[in-house]
Amino acid sequence: MIFEETKLKGAYVISLELKTDERGGFARTFCKNEFEQIGHKKEFVQINQSYNIKKGTVRGMHFQLPPHQEIKLIRCAKGAVNDVIIDLRKDSPTFLKHIVVELSEINKKMIYVPENFAHGFQTLKDDSELIYHHTAFYTPQADSGLRFDDPALKITWPLSPVIVSDKDRSYKLIDSNFKGY
Repeated sequence: MIFEETKLKGAYVISLELKTDERGGFARTFCKNEFEQIGHKKEFVQINQSYNIKKGTVRGMHFQLPPHQEIKLIRCAKGAVNDVIIDLRKDSPTFLKHIVVELSEINKKMIYVPENFAHGFQTLKDDSELIYHHTAFYTPQADSGLRFDDPALKITWPLSPVIVSDKDRSYKLIDSNFKGY
């Protein structure tokens, strides 16, 4: 795996090193020793998968409130997505800044999302699937998010959103009282 730190400290884009031969290919998607080199020490305790039928679907921007914040490792197993993470760390020089990474079954990239970040994505192809590894269990009372279309975030989605859940549309816009986590 090749770890590329992003402009958001602690967040990495990870490229898989695909080994191919006449049978096809093989790539390692996690190695405890390699992840320790970027400071990852927590255990992944939950693995989830999302299936998204329509191109243009938006999910996000999700996170869990303290003390249930989590590290996420995300990859696209099928299709392609425009993946977005937002720094919510109140003392970070990149507070409320975001990055966008295309994850796809073709480029085989993953994104490592630190604690106190929001995460979301837009599908670029029909029938896109993501696999998420989490270092904290899903805790309904800690479930939170930011509006995917909040003007304060300045996220440019490549497609007009076609499907967004009522929950994701209902998050409040960021105001001057938002101090992060």
